[in-house]
Amino acid sequence: MTRWNVVLAGGIGSRFWPLSTPARPKQLLPLVSDAPMLRDTLDRLRPSAPPERTLVLTNAELRDAILALEPTLPPENVIAEPRPAGTCAALAWAASLIAQRDGADAVMVCTHADWAIGDVPRFRETLDLAADTAAVTHALVTVGIVPSRPDTGFGYIQPGDALPSMQGVPSTVRRVARFVEKPNEERATRMVADGFLWNSGIFAWRVGDLLDEIAAHTPEVHPALVAAGGDLTVFFSQVKSIAIDVGVLERSDRVLVLSGDFGWDDVGTWAALHRVRAHDEQDNAMSGPSYALASSGNVVHADATQVVLYGVHDLVVVAREGLVMVTTREHAANLKTLLDAMPAGVREP
Repeated sequence: MTRWNVVLAGGIGSRFWPLSTPARPKQLLPLVSDAPMLRDTLDRLRPSAPPERTLVLTNAELRDAILALEPTLPPENVIAEPRPAGTCAALAWAASLIAQRDGADAVMVCTHADWAIGDVPRFRETLDLAADTAAVTHALVTVGIVPSRPDTGFGYIQPGDALPSMQGVPSTVRRVARFVEKPNEERATRMVADGFLWNSGIFAWRVGDLLDEIAAHTPEVHPALVAAGGDLTVFFSQVKSIAIDVGVLERSDRVLVLSGDFGWDDVGTWAALHRVRAHDEQDNAMSGPSYALASSGNVVHADATQVVLYGVHDLVVVAREGLVMVTTREHAANLKTLLDAMPAGVREP
């Protein structure tokens, strides 16, 4: 089995305003460690495949920045999408490229560029198991995260029947009974109690198997892939936008789920940094020049601007040169409301 790593690194991360911008989005920011999130992602994946077998899928505006961040990547391995067209289009194109270069039996393991991972060795072990399972079963394998809490921001996976005993397939692999879109709090609590898993967006499959399932189930993508003849611009001019979950996984009967428990967090909002960053003795997650007294539960990201907290709790404070944003951890998930209401001169200084 030849292993390829595929990293989804598009998007602008508007929920990380005011630090995130179209030219420097979430995945290029040092939000969890001192390194940009994409740098951390590539470092985690490096032992399993060399740069020659690593693809980064992004948008045209970020291609140069990503090559500067990771100069060992061959330029042709940074795929610049001409327009956003959903994860199904991106992963279909990646699979077709890998099939051309390495054959239909190559296994691609797909992750996102903007996650925090608590237990890196266990993460790598789980991805290796997913890749091995995909190679042996010819199935589409997704990694479902064992939930640490009921969360309404994630989709869920209900594990189904176990597979017959098969060499190279761990006993934790199950058929997927169903996918569930983001639930309300009551339903999320019930699903966690019933053993549902978070839908992480981690996938592993032989590229030929994915392309076969797209041909069978995804008319939004397959005709454009055939018509493109290997031309990226033609493909993205014709393909219809759809998520891989909706376009393939929910329509296929060849989908398996492997449970994973390695401290995964999608770092979706400023408030999420309280879960993934180190805390001071007052339970604050602080980064950059900052000081807190009689304050707890706060998230501070200070970029070249000193921040001082006194007697406040559960705030998010983001400071950059010329602008400071203050909200609560509760409201940090809904920054779109703030951005939509703000004058353009403040939103885009």
